Amino acid sequence: MMVGWLVKAPCLGSWADGRQYNRLCYSDVAALYASDDRDRGLDEDRIPYVEAENEYPVLTGVAMWIAALPATSHGSFFNWTAALLMGAALVTAWYLHRLTGNRALLFALSPTLAIYGLMNWDLLAVALATGATFAFLRHRDGSAGILLGLGAATKIYPALLLIPFAMERLRQQRASDAARLAATAGLTWGAVNLPFAVPAFDRWSEFFRFNSARPADWDSLWFVGEHYLGVGWDPPALNVLVVVAFVVTVAAVWRTAAALPGFRAWTLGFPVVALFLLTNKVYSPQYGLWLLPWFALALPDIRLFAAFQVADLVVFVTRFQFFAEHQAVGPGLPFWMFQAAVVVRAAILILCIVAWIRRQSAEHTEPLPLPEAATA
Repeated sequence: MMVGWLVKAPCLGSWADGRQYNRLCYSDVAALYASDDRDRGLDEDRIPYVEAENEYPVLTGVAMWIAALPATSHGSFFNWTAALLMGAALVTAWYLHRLTGNRALLFALSPTLAIYGLMNWDLLAVALATGATFAFLRHRDGSAGILLGLGAATKIYPALLLIPFAMERLRQQRASDAARLAATAGLTWGAVNLPFAVPAFDRWSEFFRFNSARPADWDSLWFVGEHYLGVGWDPPALNVLVVVAFVVTVAAVWRTAAALPGFRAWTLGFPVVALFLLTNKVYSPQYGLWLLPWFALALPDIRLFAAFQVADLVVFVTRFQFFAEHQAVGPGLPFWMFQAAVVVRAAILILCIVAWIRRQSAEHTEPLPLPEAATA
């Protein structure tokens, strides 16, 4: 994370010379403190949703506000946020070490963590999702549900983990625990959101309107198809296609893996997150952070992990170097190189899913080095 801070440090000053692209130091954190495109009011200490706009989920908006309270500039806001995100990274690493021992290094030493950890606020959700996984594997379903609810109120993706966790409990013939997990997560999400949704529904619901109206993003396979196949995706139609593609692919992977003798349903979290990234219309650069704990938990294959890291790094470089060329602030790289990197990364994720399926057979399954209390 300190390496990541050094990477981002050049962007704590003026961006008039295009340094955010030329020096590969762009960060949403540095950009949004006093942005002109939306009245977030962070530089005025206004409460998100109640007094100001915010297009992020509630707990991310609150985290932005908390970091903004002692801040006096873009740079100090970035540093306060960095302290918060570094804490989230430490919590994640601690949980992973408790669950997997030295496999936690796949998270802690990841280049993805260095280049994307301070780009946005995703590490908060990653810490909550990893904590929920820890609680689930310790058979604390109520605590796991609370953490998933908090995670979903920070970034939607932790809600996806309800799928594998509930399936695991159902396969264990523990339907009441599966229901408790889902109900606790839903109630927690509602309890966090209601204080903002009731007094300021329009500003609170901006997150949902903003995302439903978004077109295919630069880093998505939908954008590749749109650009090279000449297909125009209307956002409402694309939203339906995204949901269908995700549900169908998850069902296909479930059907294949569930037939294998060593299948552990909770590890479906890895392909669920990977398939969400592959089928979603938005693959923001920092979304790769979501997968890092799952390499340690469910697919500790160093070759595939290294391949994903290299691909993620290449997407990072080609993306922002293309923007440098597009904005005429530097020599940059051509668009096709960026899109080729996106396709290669997607291919590697597909290989990872295939490898995860193969590991579900009894001869490939390696139990986690959980503490005794976790297996009681």
